[in-house]
Amino acid sequence: MSEHLATKPLSLKSIQIQDKYWTPYIQLVRDTVIPYQWEALNDRVEDAERSQAIENFRIASGQSKGEFHGFIFQDSDVYKWVEAVGYSLISTPNPDLEKVADEAIALIASAQQEDGYINTYYTIKEPGKRLTNLAECHELYVIGHLIEGAVAYYIGTGKTSLLDVARKAADFVALHFGPEPHQIHGYDGHQEIELALVKLYEVTGEEKYLDLSFYMINERGQSPNFFHEEWPKRDRISHWTGQQESTPPDLAYWQAHKPVREQEIAVGHAVRAVYMYTAMADLAIRKADDELLAACKRLWSNIVNRQMYINGSIGSTHHGEAFTFDYDLPNETNYSETCASIGLIFFAQRMLQAEINSEYADIMERALYNTVTAGISSDGKHYFYVNPMEAWPKASEGNPGRRHVKTVRQKWYGCACCPPNVARLLSSLGEYIYTTSRDTLYAHLFIGSDAQLELGNSRATVKMKSALPWQGRVELSVMELEGDGDFSIAFRVPSWSDSFTVHVADETIEPEIRDGYAYVQRTWKRGDVFLLDFAIQTRRIYAHPEVRANAGKVALQRGPLLYCLEEIDNSAPLSSLSLPADAEIRELSADWNPELVMLEAEGFRREDCGQEALYSSALPVKVPTRIVAVPYTLWGNRNPGEMLTWIRE
Repeated sequence: MSEHLATKPLSLKSIQIQDKYWTPYIQLVRDTVIPYQWEALNDRVEDAERSQAIENFRIASGQSKGEFHGFIFQDSDVYKWVEAVGYSLISTPNPDLEKVADEAIALIASAQQEDGYINTYYTIKEPGKRLTNLAECHELYVIGHLIEGAVAYYIGTGKTSLLDVARKAADFVALHFGPEPHQIHGYDGHQEIELALVKLYEVTGEEKYLDLSFYMINERGQSPNFFHEEWPKRDRISHWTGQQESTPPDLAYWQAHKPVREQEIAVGHAVRAVYMYTAMADLAIRKADDELLAACKRLWSNIVNRQMYINGSIGSTHHGEAFTFDYDLPNETNYSETCASIGLIFFAQRMLQAEINSEYADIMERALYNTVTAGISSDGKHYFYVNPMEAWPKASEGNPGRRHVKTVRQKWYGCACCPPNVARLLSSLGEYIYTTSRDTLYAHLFIGSDAQLELGNSRATVKMKSALPWQGRVELSVMELEGDGDFSIAFRVPSWSDSFTVHVADETIEPEIRDGYAYVQRTWKRGDVFLLDFAIQTRRIYAHPEVRANAGKVALQRGPLLYCLEEIDNSAPLSSLSLPADAEIRELSADWNPELVMLEAEGFRREDCGQEALYSSALPVKVPTRIVAVPYTLWGNRNPGEMLTWIRE
């Protein structure tokens, strides 16, 4: 079938990021995060939660003796680490790191069974129960991350050793799953392999991997339901409790409650959902499937218009790490897993390949600048799993319903899916900046970079310089050019800017605006400079009236950055503060980070009037006070304490 492709991303090999804001993050991942995470996977980080991920491979391959430790999907942490390494090696070759990764890959290969199956839990602990509890046990999810790691390492190094392992594992899955009578008519409880198989198809050209992904997506939610049929076959016993369950599985949790083409509302586990939607978009493009694409659009709309937090995070409850219902967005108990925002970025990127619409890139930018980078500390060695809108240390310690909210980033997690997920995303950040059609370069994110591309009859090298997020100036220069130079450049008009100007070769241009992108078509010449100036100012943001948690409250945003209050700047309790609707919001520099723009305003604090009673009819005492806000993405990098995003107005 012909592809339903509006644009395609540039390859990572054709992009080099050089950006004042983002390069330090990429260097942090390369120089600190990747080596640190390797130590964590080998249990060499003092006082960190135990991983044993590498040791599990040694035990499974017979190189060590011992028992399996960790979650049933522990292998995936290693695969995501390899993926981050593969992407990092594209931009910065590192023979020492590559040697470490090669040794890890050899260890992985030694744990693979003859038939292609690979999973250290089942090899060590329950070798006779492979593929008997797909709803709960993540076997295909883990193979999916193996595939993604193998593809990245192949692209980064040209080496096929891990790709061979991944293909053998994928062939095992293709043998056992499908529509034939002798095959399993099912899919995994945690979606991931579906999008990974598309990547494997891309690098191998083998249609069977694309078809297998398409089968699993289309089979999900069909009747009779696979998870309900599997449940009695395992005697209704749950892997997680070891007990018999009295009720059948909640199909909505796995997005298996109805066929994916009929789904309209995002439900269930948030990470699983957006990984599935990403695969759906991938397949809609490659199979030219308009019905599947329409489902993606419905689900996208439901998420971003009714179930997404202002920082681009998703997952309103820690019960199942899940969506709840429209407009239910509590600030102090939300889950907002870092992985879920990363999955939302994946989904947005694929939708931009299906159709040009600035909303996809706006949300991609929102999640990237605010949630993904909030998930990692400035030292690269501590991580948030949950990204709350409000944090109160006493509640995190004393309320069982809020213990998932941490006010201090952790060295590692027993379930460590988020830390290597951040590493692999930031290592591949170049993939999200641009896409191209036959004759148009689209700039979705304004991140300083050099890019080589082919457009129409031209080959060009362009350089983007960006002052974001602190200033709204972006410069795109044509550095090298071969061919006629006849193509268009289209840049996203960000939703956070009220106005912009465009100058090309010292001339003011009035571009054509379509679907949130400004198009400039001309015959470009070497040395041409395309200058964008966006108005960037602090904005007050208000939630939909049905978002009850934010009634009477306001949030502050400047450019792509969401702001929050921290106890260190404002004193506790932050809940006593209010910001008048007419208060002037000023910008100031931070003594702890000279690049940082902080915000300040004159507001009020409700004071304790000395009463002993819990409730009183006495009027509140309001005292004028200075309110200071910092970018949400940087919260928790100084002294631990309270944090607040939505302020009473």
